[in-house]
Amino acid sequence: MAEASPMNSPAGPQRNVRLARAAGWLAAAVVVIALLGLPWLAGRDALGLFLGDTARRGDATLRLAVATMRGQLARFERLPQMIAESALVRALAASPDDPDLVARSNAYLKHVGELLGASDVYFMDLSGTTRAASNHDTATSFIDGNFAFRPYFFDAAAGGQGQFFALGTTSRKRGYYFGAPVMLDGIVAGVVAFKVDLDVIEETWRGGDYEIIVTDPEGIIFLSSRPEWLFSGILPLTPERRAQSALTRRYADTDLHELPLREVVLRGGYTLSYIMQSERSEREFLHLAEDMPDAGWRVSVLLDTASARGQMISTLLFAVLLVGLGGLMLTLMLQRRARLAERLQLQTMAQAELELRVAERTSELAALNARLEAEIGERTAAEQDLRKAQADLVQASKLAALGQMSAALSHEFNQPLAAARNFADNALTLIDRARVADARDNIGRIVALIDRMTTISKHLRSFARKPGQELAAVSLPEVVAAAREIAALRLQHAAIELLVDLPPDLPLVYAGPIRLQQVLVNLLTNAADAVEGTDDRRIELGARATLRGVRVTLRDHGPGVPPALRERIFDPFFSTKGVGRGLGLGLSISYNIVKDFGGDLKVSSAPGGGAVFTLDLRRADAALTLEVNR
Repeated sequence: MAEASPMNSPAGPQRNVRLARAAGWLAAAVVVIALLGLPWLAGRDALGLFLGDTARRGDATLRLAVATMRGQLARFERLPQMIAESALVRALAASPDDPDLVARSNAYLKHVGELLGASDVYFMDLSGTTRAASNHDTATSFIDGNFAFRPYFFDAAAGGQGQFFALGTTSRKRGYYFGAPVMLDGIVAGVVAFKVDLDVIEETWRGGDYEIIVTDPEGIIFLSSRPEWLFSGILPLTPERRAQSALTRRYADTDLHELPLREVVLRGGYTLSYIMQSERSEREFLHLAEDMPDAGWRVSVLLDTASARGQMISTLLFAVLLVGLGGLMLTLMLQRRARLAERLQLQTMAQAELELRVAERTSELAALNARLEAEIGERTAAEQDLRKAQADLVQASKLAALGQMSAALSHEFNQPLAAARNFADNALTLIDRARVADARDNIGRIVALIDRMTTISKHLRSFARKPGQELAAVSLPEVVAAAREIAALRLQHAAIELLVDLPPDLPLVYAGPIRLQQVLVNLLTNAADAVEGTDDRRIELGARATLRGVRVTLRDHGPGVPPALRERIFDPFFSTKGVGRGLGLGLSISYNIVKDFGGDLKVSSAPGGGAVFTLDLRRADAALTLEVNR
């Protein structure tokens, strides 16, 4: 007898189970130890290893912000000197009390400001008093205001070029000021100030996943993507810093306060800024900054470290999970050896049960398939009955329309018959009198009357015939002409004027000629019923080519269709006419016929009153190509 293997012996599976349990406890212990050490691993210094991507993105944002502001300042830097050198400004500097020069200078500075996009442009004499300004006609006019305390004034008054950023003491608007001296014979006679609004740049910073601030030499924020940070200090507001700001009245009488901020420098050289959001929470930012020495500014970009911290935690968790996964793999391997025999037995039992269920399900599907085939047969028969009923309704509607026109038809046939009888009697008399030429003329008139009755009879017979279901390329003008012949008696009886406007280059449409003729006759009959007995008995029928085919419009000047009834106007047996004036099937049948053509039929109100029926038909060449591809 063969010796039993450890796998098949009773002791083998039990030993493997004990080993699997031991490996599982070992993996759990490793995971617990890793989780207990996670807070230490996730410290600030570890965060510095994951800030590279955030720092690179912040550097690009910072460079773009600095370049934008430098470009904006460089754009206006030379403009004040050009204004100061203008003849009118120099004349004003020579005669600042001349009212005519003041008025002309006000208009000139306003024009220049609007042309160059400046917030304000103004001229000051050597005492700092404003003599002319672009805002001279506003409530915040600078006229007679003294700005001798501003650095841009006394730098320009000394013969240099002044630059200064401040909050306007009069306008209460922030701006960057350029100052240029007005020279007369080599001597400074006044100063031209040019104020630029930087709010446009500030607006572009908002809405991103970063914050941008610009601070002055005292560390006070004067540009920010967060309005609530404006006029806050990121450095301690010592008495010396407050005195320096008050000396130039950079922020007028605005209340300055410190931003609740603290900073931490990591080992990798990154600076983290923590800004209080509320009494119990603060937000962490990566702080990147660059100086603008020419303007005396410092531009800072603050990027939320949440993504970097999340990446750090994800990486550490991945490492912990990797260790745990190793232990779990060992546990699973041992458990697999212990359960292999049991799985084989379970698989055999499951396979037998599956085969039994497959046999039962196959039987159920066969019975269900038989029921479905029976239901499909019943549905096919029902669809055939429905099509037959629809065709019968179409035919009944046409015969009903012919019945409604019977009185007019009788009148139309009786007139030619009476005339033909008179012409025949006259012809006999003329023959008896040997007036053959006159008799031949009478007989020719009789033939013309017979031809007219034959034409009317032909159209009526074609209209009453059951149409085929085949669709083909149809000439719309020919169908309209046939429909006019059929409806002509009804229109003449009610003294209705039909105006037809069909362009000569209409494309062929995809339809059945007889059924399309029926749709037009139904629409004309409805329009005739609408305008009968009104003052304006005109019906307008037109067509134009569209991208998909042809759009036909038929407008009457009747009472129109109320908005509440438009959704039901195409329902079967719905009618707005009186009792005995139709079955309410004409528009419903017409709607279904047009849908069979792949088109659309809609109704709307016409400007000035009346209803407009819009019939959209497909172009024949495109529709036939689609049918061939199918």
